[in-house]
Amino acid sequence: MQPRIALVTGGTGGIGTAICQKLASMGHRVVSNYRDEARARAWQAQRRAEGIEVELVEGDVSEADASAEMVREIEARVGPVEILVNNAGITRDTTFHRMQARQWQEVIDTNLGSCFNVTRPVIEGMRARGWGRIVQISSINGQKGQYGQANYAAAKAGMHGFTISLAQENARFGITVNTVSPGYIATDMVMAVPEEVRAKIVAQIPTGRLGRPEEIAYAVAFLVAEEAAWITGTNLSANGGHYMGW
Repeated sequence: MQPRIALVTGGTGGIGTAICQKLASMGHRVVSNYRDEARARAWQAQRRAEGIEVELVEGDVSEADASAEMVREIEARVGPVEILVNNAGITRDTTFHRMQARQWQEVIDTNLGSCFNVTRPVIEGMRARGWGRIVQISSINGQKGQYGQANYAAAKAGMHGFTISLAQENARFGITVNTVSPGYIATDMVMAVPEEVRAKIVAQIPTGRLGRPEEIAYAVAFLVAEEAAWITGTNLSANGGHYMGW
């Protein structure tokens, strides 16, 4: 596969880091956004120590204008975005009858709104060039729901509708649009959960373990490959059999 310019939103998180590492190892030029510069620079230094170079650009993907400015900076500094991985996400968990409007809106804006905010500035260039790969990182909880996550589940489920609509509109322009829905992954956030709670989660997973960030990165790498040009509008569940559907 020829080298491409890839933007991974939320690339400094657990799954995002693995995606950046994987795409860089494939020869792509990888860019990620940040909001906390000190934290992002420390993360970048760690990647360089591993032999992985990731460009950083400031950008709040929950804001449309900030996202457009971020894409303009990437295009000026690096070049046009050819691979986009909409990975940025947050949680503001609580049961719905206690949920505040702010908790709802922050999750919708960051997890789902960002798909519009970042994809919109890059889609016309992809159409003009006749090639593009767009992947949304959704969640098992967008498929089956989750207690205390009405906001998160709604946003992640919304990604699927976004994916299949965008796929239909852009297939004839050489652009594929797909979703990956991870199950429970052994990120720092999940590993910080009490061991007894994690044990209950693992007991529900047929493979008998949590997933690894690298396994989600592999799914992304598969979907952005040249050879995956006939795969579009799909959702790839990567959850160890925890949730099985058609």
